[in-house]
Formats: sequence, structure tokens, C-alpha cells
Amino acid sequence: MLVTVFGSLIFLTILTVVSSRLDLGAFNVPLAMLIATTKAALVVGFFMALKYDNRVNSLVFAVGALFVIVFLSFTLLDTAFRGDLPNTTKGTIMEMDAAEAALQARQDAGPGAAVAPVPPPATH
Repeated sequence: MLVTVFGSLIFLTILTVVSSRLDLGAFNVPLAMLIATTKAALVVGFFMALKYDNRVNSLVFAVGALFVIVFLSFTLLDTAFRGDLPNTTKGTIMEMDAAEAALQARQDAGPGAAVAPVPPPATH
């Protein structure tokens, strides 16, 4: 059994090297992660004897792996959208409210009325 698992690991390693030389576009990383996860499962299951151990240990390992996947997903989502900040404005909310109130006062006063100028937002 161990020789078969070892042969599978060698095959998956060769598959990893071959797939890294191919340009699969967006599928490069998911394929590499799938192969690495398969190799890790084989090592943990057979060489570390988790397959033949108490089921509670398998449950603990599975829950730990699930949390790693969740935390990595949150991290990748954060870094994927980190540069998406064009919707921010300069100035504080209070300064924006004051500028909006001044504009409203200018519109309510009508044309030709003397109204204080709208203050520009502060730059930080």
C-alpha cells in the first residue's frame, strides 16, 4: 500500500511540473492547488496513518483544514479587492455635510442672493 501511495505521489509531482510549464491561464493556480491538496491528503492519510487512526483525530484534522481554507479565502478576497477604492472622497463627513448645507442654502436663496461660498473639502 505504501509503495502505491509513494508512486502516486511521484506521479502527482511529475504532473505538477508538467502543468507548471503549460499556460492554462486562470486554471494554473487552481490546478496546482488541487494537485497539492491531493498530495497532502495522501501523505496525511497513509504516511501519517490518519486513515487507520481514531476517527476523532480525522475530525480534528478536517475541522482544522476547513478553518485554514476559510481564513485563506477571506485573505484572498481582501487582497483581491484592496485596490478598489475610487469611491472614497477627501474630507470628513462633517465637512461634506457643511458643503451640502451651503449648496442647499445657495439654491434656496435663489439667483443673485448673497450667500457664503461653499468651503472646499480639506485635503489630508
